Amino acid sequence: MTHMESTTLGNTGLEVSRLGLGLAEIGSLSLNDLAQAASVLNQALDNGITFLDTAACYGNSEELVGNAVAHRRDEYVLATKCGHVSGEYEGQPWTAGTVRDSIDRSLVRLKTDHLDLVQLHSCDMDTLKRGDATEALLRAKEAGKTRFVGYSGDNEEARWAVDSGLFDTLQTSFSLVDQHARSKGLLDLAVERGMGVIAKRPIANGVWETAASSRPYTDDYFKRARVLAGMGRIKDAPRDGVLLALGFVLAHPSIGTAIVGTSNPDHLLTNIHSVESGIALRPDALKELYRRFDLVGGDWLQLE
Repeated sequence: MTHMESTTLGNTGLEVSRLGLGLAEIGSLSLNDLAQAASVLNQALDNGITFLDTAACYGNSEELVGNAVAHRRDEYVLATKCGHVSGEYEGQPWTAGTVRDSIDRSLVRLKTDHLDLVQLHSCDMDTLKRGDATEALLRAKEAGKTRFVGYSGDNEEARWAVDSGLFDTLQTSFSLVDQHARSKGLLDLAVERGMGVIAKRPIANGVWETAASSRPYTDDYFKRARVLAGMGRIKDAPRDGVLLALGFVLAHPSIGTAIVGTSNPDHLLTNIHSVESGIALRPDALKELYRRFDLVGGDWLQLE
């Protein structure tokens, strides 16, 4: 067993690895690709990753997790998300009924009698203020279906969720090209409220070096990276874009876990070994990345 740095996720008491595994990409696999999914998931657990983050709308993700590692359930903190209408389910998004049914379905798919964390999945402000989706989530917590509840989202909705005091955790975009959560004080406020903070897209799809995927937000990330990198090389910082990105995020104690997604076992092991080697940026490099973002990124909102 290798050593993976871990921390406690806010006031939840949940012990999580600082590198978590995002499972959206695994969700794009078919149920016939169980061996590939199992390879990624088991390698993650074998190498000390203890935080798995999926969602009801991530294709086959929940079923693959259930089929591959349900027998190792006591080795990981299991987080999912709810609210969207997905698969063959018929209903309206963000209703109490949809949230309730989604959580029940997740328990079946993930082959578990409880979830550690269920998060509202990037709903809008109207949904948050209406309250019925959040109320259904809290009822699931009271019923023991999930130990904790969270909000996954960005910008004004994330701020509302933190201010509300209703959620145990916040999952929000944070990377060297998406520093809005830092510059606007969201991370500090969440920690002050005792919330566990989960960083999504921490490597920004590797765009410091190349446009690495076709996701909608990648072009914006790539443009931002070109602007920041164009200001010159950063002294005492890794030349490798992924190491730079991970080092930036993990230099922040406010981040409980940073979730990186992959369906490739080799990419997973590379990320794990990078984190284990100790890649948090030196203070001067961190300050320079702050300076660059604050200079040109004042209106760069979190990309949803």
